[in-house]
Amino acid sequence: MAERWATFGIDLHLDPSGPGLRRGLTDALREAVRGGRLAPGTRLPSSRSLAADLGIARNTVADAYADLIAEGWLTARQGSGTRVAARAVPERPAAPTPHRTPGRLPYSLMPGTPDLASFPRAEWLR
Repeated sequence: MAERWATFGIDLHLDPSGPGLRRGLTDALREAVRGGRLAPGTRLPSSRSLAADLGIARNTVADAYADLIAEGWLTARQGSGTRVAARAVPERPAAPTPHRTPGRLPYSLMPGTPDLASFPRAEWLR
């Protein structure tokens, strides 16, 4: 697929390629944010404008924006547009401690299994 450009006062050079157009656009936007080409607070073009610039359906852009908002890469507010979210600088991973079992985390990352010990039960019962 040929490289595509979208203009909105910023250099938004995107190449939405991959297994699907929506996923390709989502990945391209995520990489632009991750790589620093889109700084935190940068306002993105409207879905209508970006879709017209890229020659794709508006719903594809809106869905890609929604995915990135759900992942925390973007923020959206009515009347304010879609912006790149402020992200904390990732910390270096901690070195494994001797009391950990190699290959096992001290907590579960399974979806749908809440950490009941962390729930503020006393406050909830009040």
